[in-house]
Amino acid sequence: MKKILNIIIISSIVLACSNEDKEQSIEDIVATKDIKTIQTKKDELVNEQLIIAQKIKQLDEQIKELSPDRNIPLITTITTKAEEFKHYLELQGSVETKKNVVITPEMPGILTKVYVKEGDRVVKGQLLAQIDDGGLSQQIASLQIQADLAKTTFDRQSRLWNQKIGSEIQYLQAKSTFESAVESVNQLKQQLAKSNIRAPFTGVVDDVITDQGNVVAAGQTQLIRIVNLDDMYIQTDVPESYITSIVDGKEVEVMFPVLGKTLKSSIRQTGNFINPANRTFKVEIAVPNKNRTIKPNLTARLKINDYTRDKAILIPQSIISENASAEQYVYVLKERVEDKAVANQVVITTGKTQGDKIEVLSGLNENDELIVEGARSVKNEQTVKIKN
Repeated sequence: MKKILNIIIISSIVLACSNEDKEQSIEDIVATKDIKTIQTKKDELVNEQLIIAQKIKQLDEQIKELSPDRNIPLITTITTKAEEFKHYLELQGSVETKKNVVITPEMPGILTKVYVKEGDRVVKGQLLAQIDDGGLSQQIASLQIQADLAKTTFDRQSRLWNQKIGSEIQYLQAKSTFESAVESVNQLKQQLAKSNIRAPFTGVVDDVITDQGNVVAAGQTQLIRIVNLDDMYIQTDVPESYITSIVDGKEVEVMFPVLGKTLKSSIRQTGNFINPANRTFKVEIAVPNKNRTIKPNLTARLKINDYTRDKAILIPQSIISENASAEQYVYVLKERVEDKAVANQVVITTGKTQGDKIEVLSGLNENDELIVEGARSVKNEQTVKIKN
């Protein structure tokens, strides 16, 4: 190293002296106005420049060869820390409601009246539409007259029977005739009630499907859709392998991509049946919908917390290598002095992953310093230089 420094000093002195000569001689040469002389001097200077550059290159190579850090790899590090780790199962589901009904008539006929329109709020039992009863009202009126007469006859026969007047058979016949008439009237009234279409629950009229004046068929013609957006939920299928970890009350993060909205919820019900076709079970997640922006059949992305650990060590998956025995390992620094340390290969056991991080179950402790950049090129017990 001392010889190299002497060479550098001597070269600097020679170069300085030659620069002075060059500056004086160049002035004289330029003053001559002789092109040949000027060109000759230029060629000399170019040759000297090439020689000096070659010497500097040799010195640089020698410095690199003698440098004590030339074979030490440069690395970056991270320090492990214990933190809460929540693993999430990511699924997709759709919004549903148990109060989303298309009403169909219970009797055939002409739709004579429609009392609501799209967007109307209705309450349970409210009259929505009416079907022509086909003369049932007149039949009921006629039967009611007969029932009234049967009642009068039965009342008189009953008084006579109580006074021990008349035969028992007359009393029983009057009673039977009256009860039969009442039953006939009640049956027709029940039939007539089917001509009135009423709301099965409180909600909003989403669509009036059949217009007034159309002929409708019992149980087939769709009349009106009513939706209640208060009791919404998301239903999704969960693989059977999660049957012990996905249970009622589990925390769920719900995201609606179309709405750009994310909310917190929980599982309100898990299914008790494994579908043999795809080996899954159903879960329901309650969805609060105070402003009624969430609609049935809306797509939702779900993140269900299936595993939590209070103090877990998480490391990047990219720094993990595998040996010939299929064991996973990382490099931990030891014997650190300033920016140098020794790389120590440590076998680890890993658990669940989340994004680009993985949980370390064994092999590492809190505050261990791990090699990140340069981990693939380091060897066990090799000295490294930290450039954090």
